[in-house]
Amino acid sequence: MDIFQLQGYAYFGLVTLMVVVLYSYIYHLYSSEKKGTKDFEKYGNMALNDEIDDTPVEKISKDEKK
Repeated sequence: MDIFQLQGYAYFGLVTLMVVVLYSYIYHLYSSEKKGTKDFEKYGNMALNDEIDDTPVEKISKDEKK
C-alpha cells in the first residue's frame, strides 16, 4: 500500500464522516424545531437587526444555570 492509496482512503473516510455529521446536524435542527424546543425562524433577521439598541432574540435570565 503506497501513500497515494492511503491518502485516497483517508480522504474518502473524512468526506463520509463530514457528510454524516452534516446530515445529523440538519436532522437535529429539523427535529428541535418540530418539537418546539427552539424556534430558528426568529434568528433569520439577526444579521439585519444587529444594532446595539435592538431587542435581543432571546432573553437570558440571570437565574438560568450555565
